[in-house]
Amino acid sequence: MALVDDRVLEYLEEHDSGSPEEMRQSGPIHYSRQYIGRRCKKLAEKGLLKHLGNGIYIITDDGEAYLDGRLDTQEWRYIDDDAGGGVDAEPATPDSPGEGEVDGGA
Repeated sequence: MALVDDRVLEYLEEHDSGSPEEMRQSGPIHYSRQYIGRRCKKLAEKGLLKHLGNGIYIITDDGEAYLDGRLDTQEWRYIDDDAGGGVDAEPATPDSPGEGEVDGGA
């Protein structure tokens, strides 16, 4: 990931949508429109942005997860998984055996 990638994602998180020209003119992105456009295409290929057509992009859930530090772009996996089984999930404890009995178990 390049520094400009972070700026593009931050811009789109704040503005909901935008084109490379809008990002160049009104954002803190000091690169050419063409370079920003190329980076937007790369980010879209990786699933961090979505191209809506006519040069307009929006940030995806994966893009927001990257900005929040929840997506490792080196290995392309979530760092923490709120659905359970994540990297930083606490191990199960053996002192709660009664929880599995709700479904009628014996």
